[in-house]
Amino acid sequence: MVNKKEVKTTCAYCGTGCGLVLEIENDRIIRSRGDKEAPVNKGQACIKGVFGYHFVHSKDRLTSPLIRENGKLVPATWEKTLNFVASKFAAIKNSYGGDALSIFACARATNETNYITQKFARSVLGTNNIDGCNRT
Repeated sequence: MVNKKEVKTTCAYCGTGCGLVLEIENDRIIRSRGDKEAPVNKGQACIKGVFGYHFVHSKDRLTSPLIRENGKLVPATWEKTLNFVASKFAAIKNSYGGDALSIFACARATNETNYITQKFARSVLGTNNIDGCNRT
């Protein structure tokens, strides 16, 4: 039996926030189109929004965090991974100061996500070293 449904979502390719409608068949995306009811794009969508969904089902996609142990990447829990990253950031900041760290923001993220990213960089890491891919 074929199980079909449509799911409304927000495109993740840039910070614009276009509405998309994903056509799902047997738990796999088979088509993407612009959502005519979305106020941002009113049914229009760029090539990435329409055709850029194949990565979702890629066999090469990571399904859990990885940490290098004894020279090999091994799956780890989110708790272990976040504690590992936090301890490395703290060690670098304690040894070399906040300016030894930097943050790379992303044009694919929302304005709110980029805002909190720079706030984290300045308030927690103690650095103004923030860059991103959204400048041309």
